[in-house]
Amino acid sequence: MKKNMGSIDKVIRIIIAVVLIVLFTTGKISGTTGVVLLALAGIFVLTSLISFCPLYLPFGISTCKKK
Repeated sequence: MKKNMGSIDKVIRIIIAVVLIVLFTTGKISGTTGVVLLALAGIFVLTSLISFCPLYLPFGISTCKKK
């Protein structure tokens, strides 16, 4: 897998994931919506760690800096 996520993109995804996790653990979001958003937070963290977003691939999007 070729990296297609830049550092700003990764930081934004981590921040969103942390916010979603906090909202879920404090009970602000719950039920099916909470579980779906918690899964989305997990996906955001995973894609940030591996610097690859599969949804960017078909659209040819890359937020990495060109070397």
